[in-house]
Amino acid sequence: MRFQFNTSQSSAEILDKYFSIKNETRDLKPLTDLFHSLQKENFSEFLTFLKEHEEIRQNLVYYINTVFMGRAFNLSLTEANILSEDAFFPELRKRILSKFLPPVEDDNTISNIISNVFFRDNADFKFIKKVSRQESDELFRMLEIDRMILQPKVKKELLFSMNILAWRAIGNALDVDVLKMAPEYKNFDNPFLALQDELDILISDFKKNQAIVLTSKDSHYKQIKIYLQQCFAFISKAFKNASKYGISGKTNQSLLKIRQQLQRISEILELLVIDDEKDVIRKSKNLVINILDYKSHRNNIRDLFNDSTTLLSHLITTHTAETGTNYITTSPKEYLKMFKKASGGGIIVGALCVIKMLYAYVPGSEFYHAFLYSFNYAMGFIMIYLMNFTLATKQPAMTAATMAKVLSEGKNNSKNYLDFAHLVSKLFRSQFIAFVGNVLLSFPIALAIIYGLEILFGQNFAIEKSSTLLKDLDPFHSKALLHAALAGVYLFISGIIAGNVGNTSVFYKIPERIAKNPYIHYLFGRNFAENLSQYYSKNWAGIMSNLWLGIFLGSTATIGKFFGLDLDIRHITFAAGNFALGLYGKEFSIDTQTFIIAFVTVFVIGFLNFIVSFGLSMFLAFRSRKVNFGEVRNLNRSIIKYFFKNPLIFFFPIRSVLDERAKKLISDTTKHTHP
Repeated sequence: MRFQFNTSQSSAEILDKYFSIKNETRDLKPLTDLFHSLQKENFSEFLTFLKEHEEIRQNLVYYINTVFMGRAFNLSLTEANILSEDAFFPELRKRILSKFLPPVEDDNTISNIISNVFFRDNADFKFIKKVSRQESDELFRMLEIDRMILQPKVKKELLFSMNILAWRAIGNALDVDVLKMAPEYKNFDNPFLALQDELDILISDFKKNQAIVLTSKDSHYKQIKIYLQQCFAFISKAFKNASKYGISGKTNQSLLKIRQQLQRISEILELLVIDDEKDVIRKSKNLVINILDYKSHRNNIRDLFNDSTTLLSHLITTHTAETGTNYITTSPKEYLKMFKKASGGGIIVGALCVIKMLYAYVPGSEFYHAFLYSFNYAMGFIMIYLMNFTLATKQPAMTAATMAKVLSEGKNNSKNYLDFAHLVSKLFRSQFIAFVGNVLLSFPIALAIIYGLEILFGQNFAIEKSSTLLKDLDPFHSKALLHAALAGVYLFISGIIAGNVGNTSVFYKIPERIAKNPYIHYLFGRNFAENLSQYYSKNWAGIMSNLWLGIFLGSTATIGKFFGLDLDIRHITFAAGNFALGLYGKEFSIDTQTFIIAFVTVFVIGFLNFIVSFGLSMFLAFRSRKVNFGEVRNLNRSIIKYFFKNPLIFFFPIRSVLDERAKKLISDTTKHTHP
């Protein structure tokens, strides 16, 4: 339900009520009532009323001057919609609190008026933006604020605001962690200090002559613009270097804050530039609109999330994009190699299925079983990773980043769409053969192990669990499809963890610290330290990613029970192994319908694992690289068209004239990752 104000009076009635006589009050109620009544009627009727009632117009002008007299507006320029905290979560908490319990503003500021009159943020600002330029010009003239920008007290506030913002930007830019993000500038004069010096000269000139008017040809204006461009170049270089040096959340937030402060200085500077008479009313209006715009976004959580996470998600997908190039096969030799690696993964998963089933017989609490299951999954996944095998559904999170990286760095046209569609076909067949390798081996290995245990111990350990295992593969009597989608989410998160660990490792130079650690040198020698550094750099992100994936998969069911929710995971490779155990527990005596449903569900689970993981990863990767989502439709059309023309190439390594062009796309992407 939309929020409604209880005022039912028209603007004419409110004007007549409050301004038929000269109103000496500084109370904001007349202004609040008037503003919100205007949102329910034709704005031109309000202007017509003021034209026809000169005395009321003059009294309204007097009231507005009285209300705004002596109130500073620099806080609205220096703080509104600019990050105030050095970390994401403190800023998020602050905005959430302010959204529901707005802060108490200083009564002697314009910010206080805006908070009390325009407190609906976006809704109120949208109304203001709907007013036509002609009507807003006329309103400013009738309220006698059309030349406001030339007033010395207004210019003084603008210059003061620029000075505050410049000093704050300098403080953040000189932080050690920020400076090391742009080492190219360490041998040059700091542009932030030069900017502040030029602003000091401008302020000094204003103190000598308050009637001074800045023009676009003024040397001060040109010099400040140059220094601002250099400061923006510093920030851009720091963000670009993040792929090389890594970045922390705090440094990312500091760079965002500096960029916002520089942008605000640029906007204020433009307000002071008057080249002709038309600029006077236009800049006066812009000042008011800018202040309202800044305040309308003061507690915007979506803006905070978008700004704060774009770079970090870019860094995460940069790491996974590098890894993802290893999962795209080109030649029949690479295709066969992928099958062998997936088969190795299937062997380990087949064993994990049996071990997990045996853990279920161990007496203990639900959380104890969650620990056992998590340990089983995590150690198995880490083994698969370290032995250079493949778990099929781990690939989408990696390959999606590669897709987005290739797309974002190419010049997108019909030729490139065709190349990209061919690249997708190479990805799809890589996924297909990885699924085949995993499933073909996990099923017989699980059967072989459970059969061996029966021979060894004289007992069929799968009998008791067989009904449950088969039921879990029946989407009509279980939440198998939901659980498969949930597994896809975990696979996506594991990719994020891998990228985040890789970024953190680079930012804090962990491999270099290990290689140069004096204690390791003393105890184990220099060669050991260097080998450990290389091993950490190559494997640690993957180990942590697989460790957490195992924890997620192993503990979900227990956590679901704790909260009374039917949560669990279904993964294609484990589903194939569990299918084998269910059949063995039933001594292969099940009806045809149950067999067909379970068999088909295994592959449906695989599809959901893939599509959820790949879809989420593509969204993150596209967003992080600012790929135009409108291009997705063109891409989809190209891929579908290419599929119907060459369906077999999506499943088998058939040679194509496009192979070299697709290979070049990937190789160019890898080069760009390492500047």
